[in-house]
Amino acid sequence: MKCSPLVRTAIIVLALTLAGGSTAIAGSLRITGSGASFPFPIYSTWFKIYSRAHKGVIIDYQSKGSGAGIRDFINHTVDFAASDAAMNDSEIAQVKEGVQLLPMIAGEIVLSYNLEGVPELRLPREVYPAIFLGKITRWNDPAIVKANPGVTMPDLPITVVRRADSSGTTFVFTTHLSAISPAWKNGPGIGKTVNWPSSSRLVAAPKNDGVAATIRQTPGAIGYIEYGFAKMAKLPMVLLQNRAGRYIRPSIKSGQAALAHARIPADMRVWLPDPEGDDSYPIVTYTWMLFYKNYKDERKAEILRDLVRFCLHDGQKLADRLGYIPLPANVVKVVEKASQNIH
Repeated sequence: MKCSPLVRTAIIVLALTLAGGSTAIAGSLRITGSGASFPFPIYSTWFKIYSRAHKGVIIDYQSKGSGAGIRDFINHTVDFAASDAAMNDSEIAQVKEGVQLLPMIAGEIVLSYNLEGVPELRLPREVYPAIFLGKITRWNDPAIVKANPGVTMPDLPITVVRRADSSGTTFVFTTHLSAISPAWKNGPGIGKTVNWPSSSRLVAAPKNDGVAATIRQTPGAIGYIEYGFAKMAKLPMVLLQNRAGRYIRPSIKSGQAALAHARIPADMRVWLPDPEGDDSYPIVTYTWMLFYKNYKDERKAEILRDLVRFCLHDGQKLADRLGYIPLPANVVKVVEKASQNIH
């Protein structure tokens, strides 16, 4: 019987876990989490593997979007949450138990598109913000044609596909646009939700998988999604011009090149709005799990620390196959130390 690559990967990592990864913790316990859709493919795989390896422990994670996850966390309706936009000071202040942010994996946000006969597309730094601002509205615009010599760009209207929900992916994407485009910074700005320009031909869709599906179904569409979703959906991805002026294809290698310029501060909040480096892909981010520093149930805290340990070690081995960037070794060390603040 043939297995999918994801199933084969899960079996391999499960075998590693059972052979000497995390220590099994006896007893029955359900741990709930919610939040970011960006890391959902890898988080759901991690949690299934961990649950299978620890009899009686069930990790139940709901992909709702970063904003919804943070709200659930503040309202204490989950045991942990996840967000591509690290909690800000005002959000953290609402949690009396204290908050431990932990970057758990990294990834790229890509622009995927639906243009028949255009297998490769290059967009300059001044062009793709203009598309999302509604200033460039057709695919045969001279600025796009100039960047793609030898390619016949269709005379089609551009449909921008954006997130309908409160989204960390939107936060990271708009942070990048604000870093490279004064018009975006002084217009829609940065946020998990923003006021999109009314001049754009817009379609809204929920979560990363919803945006991916809408792009696939809409000729002339372009939208921003996490690399792994584009890879799984077999959607073409734009080569974006980076800070050094080079057109870079999204890949694990180009994402790692960007992360090489990041340093993790004590509060674990780090952003790369416009990374340096000739080979760096321009839209890269860490994504965080959010934990309380103090749990009433000591056993739950113990399991969460063990879960983090698993994700930081055996779990990182899944990153490349699922379209994510594994944490650098120095970051793993810092995050593992910080996880000891979970009690």
